[in-house]
Amino acid sequence: MTSLSSSRLGLILALNLLSSATWAGSVTAASAAELRAACDSADAAIVLQPAAMAAPEARAFALSPALLQWSGQSLGPGERVALLASARGGVQVKVGAAAQGVEQRVELLPSAASLAPELAQRFKYLESFGPGLRLALSAADQARLPQLLRGELLLVKEDAAGQVLAVTGLQTPGALDALYADAAEAAGELGAVVKKARQTEFKLWAPTAQQVHLCRYAGPESPAQAVEALAFDPRSGLWQQRLPANLSGSYYRYLVEVWVPGLGRVRNRVTDPYSLSLSADSARSMVVDWADPRLQPPGWQDRRAHRQASARVQQSTDMVIYELHVRDFSIGDATVPPAQRGKYLAFTQAGSQGMRHLRALAQAGLTDVHLLPVFDLASVPEQGCLTPQVPEAAADSPAQQAAVMKVAGQDCFNWGYDPWHYSAPEGSYASDAQRGERRIREFRQMVQALHRAGLRVGMDVVYNHTAASGQGRHSVLDRIVPGYYQRLDAKGQVERSTCCDNTATEQRMMAKLMIDSVAMWAREYRIDSFRFDLMAHQPRAVMEALQQRVNAAAGQPVQLIGEGWNFGEVANGARFVQASQLSLNGSGIGTFSDRARDAARGGSAGDNGLEVLKNQGWLNGLGFAPKRHAGTPAAATQLMASADLLRVGLAGSLRDFELDTWRGPRLRADQIAYGDQPAGYVSEPGEVVNYVDNHDNQTLFDINVLKLPQDTPRAERARVQLLGAALTAFSQGVAYFHAGIDVLRSKSLDRNSYDSGDWFNRLDWSYQRNFFGTGLPPAADNQAMYPWLAPLLADPGIAPGPAEIAWMRDGFRDLLKIRASSRLLRLSSAVEIRQRLRFLNTGPAQNPMVLAAEIDGQGLKDAGFARLAYFLNTSPEAQVLNLPELAGRRYVLHPVHLAPGAADPRPKREFAFEAASGQIKVPGRTALVLVER
Repeated sequence: MTSLSSSRLGLILALNLLSSATWAGSVTAASAAELRAACDSADAAIVLQPAAMAAPEARAFALSPALLQWSGQSLGPGERVALLASARGGVQVKVGAAAQGVEQRVELLPSAASLAPELAQRFKYLESFGPGLRLALSAADQARLPQLLRGELLLVKEDAAGQVLAVTGLQTPGALDALYADAAEAAGELGAVVKKARQTEFKLWAPTAQQVHLCRYAGPESPAQAVEALAFDPRSGLWQQRLPANLSGSYYRYLVEVWVPGLGRVRNRVTDPYSLSLSADSARSMVVDWADPRLQPPGWQDRRAHRQASARVQQSTDMVIYELHVRDFSIGDATVPPAQRGKYLAFTQAGSQGMRHLRALAQAGLTDVHLLPVFDLASVPEQGCLTPQVPEAAADSPAQQAAVMKVAGQDCFNWGYDPWHYSAPEGSYASDAQRGERRIREFRQMVQALHRAGLRVGMDVVYNHTAASGQGRHSVLDRIVPGYYQRLDAKGQVERSTCCDNTATEQRMMAKLMIDSVAMWAREYRIDSFRFDLMAHQPRAVMEALQQRVNAAAGQPVQLIGEGWNFGEVANGARFVQASQLSLNGSGIGTFSDRARDAARGGSAGDNGLEVLKNQGWLNGLGFAPKRHAGTPAAATQLMASADLLRVGLAGSLRDFELDTWRGPRLRADQIAYGDQPAGYVSEPGEVVNYVDNHDNQTLFDINVLKLPQDTPRAERARVQLLGAALTAFSQGVAYFHAGIDVLRSKSLDRNSYDSGDWFNRLDWSYQRNFFGTGLPPAADNQAMYPWLAPLLADPGIAPGPAEIAWMRDGFRDLLKIRASSRLLRLSSAVEIRQRLRFLNTGPAQNPMVLAAEIDGQGLKDAGFARLAYFLNTSPEAQVLNLPELAGRRYVLHPVHLAPGAADPRPKREFAFEAASGQIKVPGRTALVLVER
């Protein structure tokens, strides 16, 4: 922001205080009885004074307290522009007539002054809205602006006679940040904060509010016991009150009187955006003292298990992540007590099938469990959620999905990407959502149990949007500071490119909310890493500031990864330098790579219709049963291009890693094309997250059902699955796996199971079923494909049995053991990868069915081996490679392959290596590793 001079700021604050009485005096103060009734009313909002007119489009922008810009406007002879203001909202404007009901008027003058560099950068995106009219406020009018921002505010262009020619609303975040953000950031913690167990301080940032009151409640359902007026700080925009008691365990809400464009002066009863816990269905915020014994499970102060789990990850590339939904984990686990199924406390059942499964993964080499959203979310009723009655029906019947979707809006399941309160645990996973302390204590018990199992805990966080905006029932931020927290378009409407109501983390107080929230999760819940949903909708600079803050809060490095997809109104740096795939080089923050994912699976995440069937990948038929261009040069070209993309992924997607390509030239990875983007795009391996499936789109098993020949035997389907997992396990960078990949998880071909209920999201830790063929998937996202899906679901030869599931389970654990056995598969720097990794079987003469590489371990601590080589053969048939560069090597199979309990017998039975010539035979559909000591 552009800093105001101390004298200018002093003038503004002085005049602000001076005019406050006059401006506020035009608003009638509510009686104590009226306020007490509002605290307990069934209505969450009351219109105290209706607006005299509908809100116009907001095409003007407050760049700072001194400058405004009105897109699409210019001034003709005799024309002028003014701000019209009213605390009561009585302004009436009609084009062709003089404005009525104006309480204050501010004349504006055209400005040709250049913007300060920070302002120019922040508002560069306005150029895309077309030419605009730059307008300046006088010093005296700048001093009035803070008060004007607390009521109705319109911009009009008038002719010489005072007739209105055009009218617009005003987008105010630029001015609000310049006026208040410095002091508000310096004010420290917001929300309800217990100070030294003797005082409770309430702080709410609401610089445009006319009045704010605090409703206090003894419990989650009791009537209001007190209503407190909060005092306004004109420097920070904070409303504050300090009460001389430790109120931990009590509840509160705010009454915020604020101007809502087009609606009027509204008294919103609203929860705290900094809520740390809540009553059921987020009705009331709870005061939290982190030192309160009621919030600490037994042994919480003993941090040894956390330290031991943390020690397993010394660098980002040590991370091996299992992405897991809290409800999926235990809702079908009969070894968990019924009351704890689908809850936080299920993780505390050390003897359950699910926890035994996680411990076995940890012992094999898994380091992190990443939980899908566990913050307070809007889509699941926290009390009285419904369980659908799913009928017994045929494998290809639509009856199951019809029953599930009939109650989808009221059932107990959702992925949860619809944030309501960012800093409070979700109540539907607690044993009693009405008691706010239960959420905190039981969440901590879950983290404690995972740490004791040797696993770090990650959170999937969603700061790029809110569940609602405006006056919606699930809206919080926009009901406190209308028009500030959400990102707006050229007309002042909320952007929705992320699916929901986008937030604007480029606004300083939204950035503060996000940073404070993440730091809290790390500090108070010992969260070890974070996955950011649609992270590219956030500025890189904010994410880097967050990284520093969260590391300090945790007292140790906290890894950040996220979705770096480049799209929407922020695409290609339109509003700021994004935290996107191509913009995070050197930051140390990781992004998911779609390059190798698409090459392995075929097509892209957006494929639908027949394209999803025909666009095969390296794993599922491109080289051995192509559905397109079979037997033509085009098929061979596509296969070799996919193999090269997979090599880039295996090399950590490094920009400057060099590869002999299938076309002939030796190229850097950033010179190899992935559509219109570079295949290699990161500076360091810790900046890439490798995966072949996650919660989005079809599971790996299901995508392979769609693309493999239908007569592929069950055992061979399991081999394809293990080969896909091996691509991730052998790739440099962060390894990321979808929960259930190791048990052939199926969602009955559902391409988008976010609201598909427990039925389509099940996991079976008894290893009997993978739930393929349990009905046609929900119609909303899949119905157009029913004619193609139904025959597959009805085929009794596809669904695996217990033998195939157990084989995959054990084979996956072997992969984790191999990755954990040597740092050669998780090198920490680009320099090490360039020096030590070389691919074999490359260039125009390559056999693209086999990916092969050798990694030099000489002089590397924790390498475990002098050399390591791996081979991945996607062909159903054995492949023989002549690799003279391996002649003289004393390679043997990795000890995991040779162990008596090794899951896959093919390496021991069918692998062959002639050291004299370097010829190697790789069994069909096999991933194997050789080592030299």
